[in-house]
Amino acid sequence: MLGLIALLLAGCSTDDTLLSDWPDTPRGNFEALWNIMDRRYCFFDRKDVDWDEIHRIYGARISDDMTREELFDICAQMLDELRDGHVNLVSGFNTSAYREWWSDYPENFSLRVIQEHYFNYNYRQTSGMLYGFLPQNVGYIYYSTFSQPVGEGNLDNILAWLATADGLIIDVRNNGGGELTNVETLVARFIDRPTLVGYISHKTGPGHSDFSKPFEIIYRPAPEGRQRWGKPIIVLANRSTFSAANNFVAVMKHLPQVRIAGATTGGGAGVPFSSELPCGWSVRMSSAPMLDALGQSTEEGVEPSAGCEASIPPGTTDCDPILDLAVSLLTGQSEKL
Repeated sequence: MLGLIALLLAGCSTDDTLLSDWPDTPRGNFEALWNIMDRRYCFFDRKDVDWDEIHRIYGARISDDMTREELFDICAQMLDELRDGHVNLVSGFNTSAYREWWSDYPENFSLRVIQEHYFNYNYRQTSGMLYGFLPQNVGYIYYSTFSQPVGEGNLDNILAWLATADGLIIDVRNNGGGELTNVETLVARFIDRPTLVGYISHKTGPGHSDFSKPFEIIYRPAPEGRQRWGKPIIVLANRSTFSAANNFVAVMKHLPQVRIAGATTGGGAGVPFSSELPCGWSVRMSSAPMLDALGQSTEEGVEPSAGCEASIPPGTTDCDPILDLAVSLLTGQSEKL
């Protein structure tokens, strides 16, 4: 998987010829940004954005006497038109981010509630994971970010400790993503044969629709001798489950022993790529689209499994209805699974 992504992105290096076309002026930096996105961004068709019209609207606001801060604000507003959490403009004084992909939705998560009311602060932590037993003999793992490497030895210890549980809850709510290699390492513990988990394409030309055919992404099970898990699993997700965490949910949803509970994830199904403007600012974007095992895009998010949608009412401070639903599904107290 890692080698495949490296190969696909090898053709996505910074276009130095493009950068040399534009001077380090407000107009030059704006044109460089617009053109880099025009050639590299992978979701124009999904976002239904007229990028030429965006150029006309925002280009009219550029002037030679504007400050760097004013230029940054206009460029950031232009990028927000794409409604993509993977698109960022980074300078020495600010980083732009499209936040409405999660800000207009309920949070549906409180780690403090889980620590206090479900574990009475009696849990274990290692390799970026909080884990332990719930009273109903259900194992629970909270993984806060796929940016935190997950060690093979740590996974052996966690899954061995939880091995007597009747089922497992993996909570990736408020997980903003990270490294896809960590997704593969974790999923490998829940499969027993090479498994098709999705597809990926790469840019083949400057046109908005110039992409390669989708390449299969195959995950392989953890080697013999490693601790695996074959019992039922519920994955908890919310709107702030994004990027690599969104990919994890998409992969897990199609495994036979897994259900997804909670709310639709935040999406983010493009592999990020970075380039640079003449002024030294960097721009990050989605450049290589990824599809799930059914060949569907999850850029707008992954929905819960049928009958597993749940939320936390505003003001709730002593329980987690999403976690409660997962427990009831695993213990047979709910007919939804």
